[in-house]
Amino acid sequence: MMRRREFITLLGGAAGWPVAARAQQPKMPVIGYLNSRSPGEDVHLLAAFHQGLKEAGYAERQNVAIEYRFADNHYDRLPALALDLVRRRVTAIAANGPAAQAAKTVTATIPIVFVAGFDPIEAELVTSLSQPSGNITGVAFLDVELGPKRLQLLHELVPAARTIAVLINPSDPARAEATMMQLQGAARILGVNVQVLHASSDHEIEMIFAGWAQLGAGGLVITGEPFFNSRSQQLGALSARHVVPAIHQLREFAAGGGLASYGGSIADAYRVVGLYTGRVLKGERLADLPVHQATKVEMVLNLKTAKALGLTIPLPLRVRADEVIE
Repeated sequence: MMRRREFITLLGGAAGWPVAARAQQPKMPVIGYLNSRSPGEDVHLLAAFHQGLKEAGYAERQNVAIEYRFADNHYDRLPALALDLVRRRVTAIAANGPAAQAAKTVTATIPIVFVAGFDPIEAELVTSLSQPSGNITGVAFLDVELGPKRLQLLHELVPAARTIAVLINPSDPARAEATMMQLQGAARILGVNVQVLHASSDHEIEMIFAGWAQLGAGGLVITGEPFFNSRSQQLGALSARHVVPAIHQLREFAAGGGLASYGGSIADAYRVVGLYTGRVLKGERLADLPVHQATKVEMVLNLKTAKALGLTIPLPLRVRADEVIE
């Protein structure tokens, strides 16, 4: 029979084994997740990011840690949040468009993987899509470039409109300027006037829709931008309630009561960002990870909303739609 002293000695030695084993394990990498949104917004995008990490072999709290930083749609907070992640010496930073621009200003060494709905070359995030140099690469999905097409589609849906309003977020001036340049060029070709509306808060959005009847515009193009994207369903419901013919980037807008949407899947872009971030953690060079270009787009039309607005959707346009909500 084992003596009591021998049992205690053996137990003490066994208790020490896991400690020694843990001491030999490599340090867990840390991802800095930097985003212009609020923590509770667009949970499905964060889930898509985690799915991409999983595809690369990483799971939070198992073999990777994540430091989350959200700007709560106050873009001026992004530089300080990015700097905080740099000081914490994270292994890599995953960031949406405005956040990536802020992160690039505070580090030239920590790898940055971005997701952006604008041209990353024009925004000076990268100098090449095929061979990004420096410490940054990521995913670019079509958004700013689709502004003229959204304007054209809305013009087809509301052909009598001579003035079409455009809703932009002034907190993201570079994106707003690029969007307006493209839209104004398209408006001249279509022979319509553009009326610019600004909103960077929920209150300002509410005020614009509440005063829509006094604006004199025949339709509304809502630009694709993180703040607006996180409120797609809300914007769709507001446009239906205030009888505003409007088009936006995301399907959720049309499903929420908006007239139409035209754009790609942001969730899939976030998934690829997670995948790319995982590959960076494994040691792949950023120069070997070309900027992924998500080019697939879909058109969604809401026939119920069109009827409420007194509009008839032309048959050719209905045939071209990827989805028609009855």
